[in-house]
Amino acid sequence: MEAFSQLVERAGLAFAQATTPAELEDAKAVFLGKSGELTAQMKLLGSLPVDEKKARGAEINAAKQQVETLLADRRQALAEAELALQLRAESLDVTLPGRRRGSGGLHPITRAMERIEAIFGSMGFDVADGPEIETDWFNFTALNTPADHPARSMHDTFYVEGGHVLRTHTSPMQIRYAVRHVKQHRHLLDAGLPMPEIRVIAPGRTYRVDSDATHSPMFHQFEGLWVGEAISFKDLKSVYLGFVRAFFESDDLRIRFRPSYFPFTEPSAEIDMMFGSGPMQGRWLEVSGSGQVHPQVIRNMGLDPERHIGFAFGSGIDRLAMLRYGVSDLRHFFDGDLRFLSQFK
Repeated sequence: MEAFSQLVERAGLAFAQATTPAELEDAKAVFLGKSGELTAQMKLLGSLPVDEKKARGAEINAAKQQVETLLADRRQALAEAELALQLRAESLDVTLPGRRRGSGGLHPITRAMERIEAIFGSMGFDVADGPEIETDWFNFTALNTPADHPARSMHDTFYVEGGHVLRTHTSPMQIRYAVRHVKQHRHLLDAGLPMPEIRVIAPGRTYRVDSDATHSPMFHQFEGLWVGEAISFKDLKSVYLGFVRAFFESDDLRIRFRPSYFPFTEPSAEIDMMFGSGPMQGRWLEVSGSGQVHPQVIRNMGLDPERHIGFAFGSGIDRLAMLRYGVSDLRHFFDGDLRFLSQFK
């Protein structure tokens, strides 16, 4: 009969050859299962004499303990190997750089607006702010816009309850600023003393019923106003030429004035600009409406048009941004496509 030491040796070899827990359980059944070799030896004890049964039983128990020890050791080894494999698969290389959150950036229109404010700020202009839902007075009447003017029609203006409108330009902010300025310095005017000049730009969102590649129902505009006792078209030309050259970072720019009509200025002019180089070289581009502030608008500010005079102009921020950044379709600014907007980070 095979010695128990050899049985234990075979069990150890079988366990060592098992590479998975399932294979190990199959090997265990050969030696310790219901039909296993050690189990069969235990069943034979009943047929042995008493003295031999005792000695044989002790040998079987000793062999069983050794086999169970080998089995436990192999189970532990397989578990450790599986854990090591899992750790390698899920390992973290601490030498790699961390994952950073994507950084945002300013919208190109915001960039253009901040640039405009900085340029005019260097010329001594304040920046005005005001409501986007305006009254008829500030949006139309105070600006000498007659009741039958096309801008008042439903197909051009967004009307809201109470006779209010979504402002169609930022001129109402100029009027609000001017009225506050005049009230603040009324004591000087009443005393016949000169009032500090009104020098302000009014940037912001405006709304008109219009939408195509170069127009949006919501767009950005800034308007400038300079009112004093001796302000002329010469000052307007100097200010606007200095602005466009600073905005586009080029001294190789020209501007021209074309006669036009606006109810809030008289005389009025369109301002065109020409680049001296680049893809837009040699083409006149309309960039602003302008003019000497109408006497009635001066009166609506609380001033005497015989004493005070000035100029105003209005430009589309979106259009200026399109020219600066080489954007062909205005709608790209408002589609929210990060592939487009990320270029300006």
